[in-house]
Amino acid sequence: MAENWKVTGTYFESCNCYAPCSCVCLGPPSDGDCAVLIGWHVDQGEFAGTVLDGLNAALFAYSPGHMLENKWRVALYLDERGTAPQQAALGQIFSGQAGGPLAALGPMIGEVMGVRPVAIEYQLEGKRRSLRIPEIADIEIEAIPGQDGGDVTLGNHPLTPVPGFTAVIGKSKRFRFTDHGFSREIADRNGFYSPFAYHG
Repeated sequence: MAENWKVTGTYFESCNCYAPCSCVCLGPPSDGDCAVLIGWHVDQGEFAGTVLDGLNAALFAYSPGHMLENKWRVALYLDERGTAPQQAALGQIFSGQAGGPLAALGPMIGEVMGVRPVAIEYQLEGKRRSLRIPEIADIEIEAIPGQDGGDVTLGNHPLTPVPGFTAVIGKSKRFRFTDHGFSREIADRNGFYSPFAYHG
């Protein structure tokens, strides 16, 4: 790989499966298909000398059936606050083209529907995570209360965009997505969140 890079921060995702999503343990999706939106916030990051601190990215992925048996359709959204070099770096990293853990998802992708800069509002508050892209996405999840108020977690699951981290399991308070011919508005479905760390 040509460039040395590293990004760390927080991530969350939500999909239309019931919690916890069985896709991450190589099972079938709850409703026959799976539509997932993944959001990342970079706390610290650098790609070939380009600093990425504070920037966001998001990925929508759709599988018409079992995620290992069907090719995905995906769309990547890059933080419009970034400069052209920053957006290019985000695109390389979060598409998996720069290597790192996300490169493992590459063979599963059948169609890239689009890559474009947008306004991405990513918020972290206690056990809640939310992401908003005007006129495209509005997602919020909250951790499921576990025993004695602790988190319900899932670790070492085989299908994940953030290997090496234990995921906190949550449920969506809302999931709205409209773009590329897709329109979903659901709630009370799966959510995961954790830190992330990628490098290449």
